[in-house]
Amino acid sequence: MNKLWGGRFGKKTDRMVEEFTSSLPFDRRLYRYDIEGSMAHCRMLRKQGFLSAREEKKILSALGDIRRRVESGKFAFDPADEDIHLAVEKALIRKTGSAGEKIHTGRSRNDQVALDIRLFLRDEVKEVLRLTGELKSAILRKAKAEIDTVMPGYTHLQKAQPVLLSHCLLAYREMFDRDEARLKECLERINVMPLGSAALAGAGLPLDRNYVAKLLKFPRLSANSMDAVSDRDFVAEFIFDAGLLMMHMSRLCEDLILWASDEFGFVEISDAFTTGSSIMPQKKNPDVAELIRGKTGRVYGNLVSVLTVLKGLPMTYNRDLQEDKEPLFDTVDTVKASLAVLTAMIGNLTFRREKMKEAASGGYSTATDIADYLVRKGVPFRRAHAVTGKIVGVCLKKGRNFSDLSLAEFRKFHPAFEKDIFRVITVESSVSARQGPGGTSKKQVVKRIRDIESQGKK
Repeated sequence: MNKLWGGRFGKKTDRMVEEFTSSLPFDRRLYRYDIEGSMAHCRMLRKQGFLSAREEKKILSALGDIRRRVESGKFAFDPADEDIHLAVEKALIRKTGSAGEKIHTGRSRNDQVALDIRLFLRDEVKEVLRLTGELKSAILRKAKAEIDTVMPGYTHLQKAQPVLLSHCLLAYREMFDRDEARLKECLERINVMPLGSAALAGAGLPLDRNYVAKLLKFPRLSANSMDAVSDRDFVAEFIFDAGLLMMHMSRLCEDLILWASDEFGFVEISDAFTTGSSIMPQKKNPDVAELIRGKTGRVYGNLVSVLTVLKGLPMTYNRDLQEDKEPLFDTVDTVKASLAVLTAMIGNLTFRREKMKEAASGGYSTATDIADYLVRKGVPFRRAHAVTGKIVGVCLKKGRNFSDLSLAEFRKFHPAFEKDIFRVITVESSVSARQGPGGTSKKQVVKRIRDIESQGKK
């Protein structure tokens, strides 16, 4: 069959050009959305009098058959077809003759592809949201199970203050909450119906765009035909949101990688989510976590790719926009796979509670509690900070911990110290002291868990 657009051309397209310009190897995954859009367009053409009832029935039946053949693997894709849109239309014309030749009435591939991508991404964002929700649930379950586990909190990767492991896990859940909110907002901007914009100026025939939008469950129509066919902001926005989501997963994985090392020894990742070495029999490598960390950079690259394609485009549609699909598809596949495997891995973590508590007790992690103790005794904070710093310095020189000091030794640094100082310098006391909203005390962490659970029931 000749090219559907070949009327004004006097020479056959060079085979090398066909191969270079074809997007069919990757955009064929849009087949379901292309057919769904064509079915809605067909119904609208019938409503507006451009198709007879017989033609409508014939086209809808043929499109349904094409969809079934693609899904069963029986559809023969022609490498000479430029894209999924022409592949479907040519198959439709072969099946229905002149009726199929009417399907493109009032539309262009420009608004057709914009529609297909929006339909595709609308479904995929909903799936990413579902998977993000499952990851959040897995983290919440683990936080509840570890509600009494104390660990060292870090700044600059140096021991800072004791915290509850639950508090640390819920910090990641807060990140995923924000990711979820961003994706929901992105979904609103995706959910705009561009069909009817035609090539760039809008259709010159009396089409009913609102009817098509209703059939395809779009709440809004695009307001400007030129913008509608050239807009890929929603693609870039999704990849950006996915990049932040991947970054948060990567940070969690980085902690798990560190915690699983002999140097930390805080967590055991299940054998089912680790791999071994081809030469070192003793090795147990956190490859799943490492790959999520690595794939994050891949998503960043996809964002840069799309933004670079978009930055120099004149109005309106340009073939450069064909290059949006591979980064988009790869991002969708990467983030979904990462969410699924990380959720499963979280459920297969075993934390070494005693090891974590022991680590939390080191590094003079309750030094801030000593300073706070002095403040409660009326000592100005800066003076309390200096006094505590001197205590730490002496302990470092003598290889001692706070608990090794006697009351008399404490009082050498400041007379405000009394017997109750020994209750202050335990990790349990340090954690319990953080009673303010958002703090790491068990009371506050339990409250946050209850708040999360109550929100989920609304």
